[in-house]
Formats: sequence, structure tokens, C-alpha cells
Amino acid sequence: MADEEKQQGTGSADAWDATQWHVVEKGETLSKISKKYYGDPNLYMKIFEANKDVLKNPDLIKIGQKLRIP
Repeated sequence: MADEEKQQGTGSADAWDATQWHVVEKGETLSKISKKYYGDPNLYMKIFEANKDVLKNPDLIKIGQKLRIP
């Protein structure tokens, strides 16, 4: 059981990295989200690159999508 707890603890450590999450709301774009978190709308590609598993095009985000904010 101690080994299982250690393995789960390792997984928990991932939750404490610097990653934030953002749920897309109506009217938002990656540029607007980038401005909110980084203060610069031109850094939107940083968010896109971190979410390539769920985004295929930086111009096509959907309301309710949960995006990783690195």
C-alpha cells in the first residue's frame, strides 16, 4: 500500500506544477485569454502550443473547453 501511495503522490506532484487552467467563455479568443494571463495578446501561440491535443486551429476554440495555461 505504501508503494501505491508513493505512486499517487508522484501524480499529485504534477498537479502542483505551474500549470493553470482556463475554461473558455463566450466571446473569448486565445488572444484575449493570453492578455488576461500574460498581459500580452500576442503570446496566444504559447497557449495554442500547450493545447495542441485539444486544439487544431488557434482561431477555433469552443465555449466550455478547458485549456492549459503554461
